[in-house]
Amino acid sequence: MKSKTTLLAASLAVGSTAAFAGGMDRSGQSIAPIFETGTYVELSFGSISPDVSGTSPIFGYSGDMAPSYTQVSGAYKRDLTDALSMAIIIDQPYGADVDYGSADPGYLLGGSTATVDTVGVTAILRYKLGNGFSVHGGVRNLTASGEVSLPFLTYDMETSTENDWSWLAGVAYEIPDIALRASLTYHSDTTIDFDVTESSIPLGTNASQMQVVMPQSVNFDFQTGIAADTLLMFSARWAEWTETIIDPNDYRTLVGDNLVDHNGDTTSYSLGIGRRFNDKWSGSFAIGYEDATGGLSGNLSPRDGYTSLTVGAKYQITEQTAISGGVSYVWLGDTATSIASEFEDNTAIGVGLKLSHHF
Repeated sequence: MKSKTTLLAASLAVGSTAAFAGGMDRSGQSIAPIFETGTYVELSFGSISPDVSGTSPIFGYSGDMAPSYTQVSGAYKRDLTDALSMAIIIDQPYGADVDYGSADPGYLLGGSTATVDTVGVTAILRYKLGNGFSVHGGVRNLTASGEVSLPFLTYDMETSTENDWSWLAGVAYEIPDIALRASLTYHSDTTIDFDVTESSIPLGTNASQMQVVMPQSVNFDFQTGIAADTLLMFSARWAEWTETIIDPNDYRTLVGDNLVDHNGDTTSYSLGIGRRFNDKWSGSFAIGYEDATGGLSGNLSPRDGYTSLTVGAKYQITEQTAISGGVSYVWLGDTATSIASEFEDNTAIGVGLKLSHHF
């Protein structure tokens, strides 16, 4: 089996599914570029269109409260020696977009908005130990900011744009002749200290500081050839979202609770098949799943688990250059929120496009 079978097309479209993983996960923090051959560069673009709404017997209909958004990422990889290689990966690992602007007039969250924006820059080194084994590790700088507006509380909050560092480490095993690769990667948590400005009619405008921990996580990725030009792919990601709490001072004074917290840690899975049809075309199909954590969900993130289907395709433009893309359809898990809203039968569609080149 030729090693280029490992370059089948599913990865980008599966990345669009990661946008609906637990907490605020959006990219899945893949380090796949470090395993590419030679010198390599890629640029990816994704567009995600959720349809998320709920109904409360007290307050009425929420409207579609999850606006569409885009994801952009890129990577550069090169070999430094026969055994040592490096990669730089830029992505948007976490995020949130909330807009209750189309809610019924009596809906408690009507007009409420929230955003969380992040950019991650990860530098990775990989060293081949021999006999198929390798180790990898690196650092990541995460830049983040957020803002919230809750008209029913006459409350607004905005953070400064801050950044901090974390690290990653892992091990991999490969048998190129059968396109087998298994990798396990640990990402440490990232602690960021924000300057916060809060405004409300009862408390006025106040400045304070707030510390937010973005979760530690573990990624496992596996692939192997199962027939000529046919690849089996499996991945799992665990993230400790119970450690991520957003708790501004004035909001706690007004409400007596956290602005954002999470009921449980999450584990997401993906299982797929890739097939190379000829020297130009390959395709893939994958199923994704994340179990529900249970309990009430926050009004700024009313979903709990998901099931997804992803179809991808890749076209080899030249021997060095390829374009790939895919579509994910996601069934979001049903949940209830603290204001007795039931969010059921919600879905999302993600599309992605990636341009890659080997030098």
